[in-house]
Amino acid sequence: MTDSRQDMAGPGNRILMGKIGAAHGIKGEVRIVTYTGEPEAIANYGPLETDRPGLLVTIESARLNKNVLIARLKGVSDRNEAEKLNGVSLFVGRERLPDPEDEDDFYHADLIGLDARLDNGVSIGEVSAILNFGAGDILEVRDPRTGDTFLYPFTKKVVPTVRIADGYLVIAPPLDAPPGEEEPD
Repeated sequence: MTDSRQDMAGPGNRILMGKIGAAHGIKGEVRIVTYTGEPEAIANYGPLETDRPGLLVTIESARLNKNVLIARLKGVSDRNEAEKLNGVSLFVGRERLPDPEDEDDFYHADLIGLDARLDNGVSIGEVSAILNFGAGDILEVRDPRTGDTFLYPFTKKVVPTVRIADGYLVIAPPLDAPPGEEEPD
């Protein structure tokens, strides 16, 4: 349902766009795993914020190599400098991204904090995270009364309505849940 992932929402409503990996070659290039629809698009966002305080990264040039982007970064001219950036996450502020064109596409950062309601309007909590362990996105809903969290598949069947502008989404819990894992009271 989306091009981003929850672990991609950073502090201050930032969206994780990619992560720098190993150095590539001896001239300071790095490998970047991107989370954008088109991998090369990450270079179009200008300076990218990082998870290292005070560090901004600007991609000067990039090319796709199989499933990773090979990039030359401003100010990085040798392998030693490139190796120091291994593991750095790259973010862009949510406000710099366009709104999704399709009504079924969402940035995970836009879903965090939405009121989760049953189809009868009863609030069951707030979306606290979007998880993905490889089989699809999962909404984590935290009940503020008890502190309990509940996990729901982020599918059209289980989450038939998302109203970001109105601040809520509707959850239709699966009826075939094993005892003890059914919908919250």
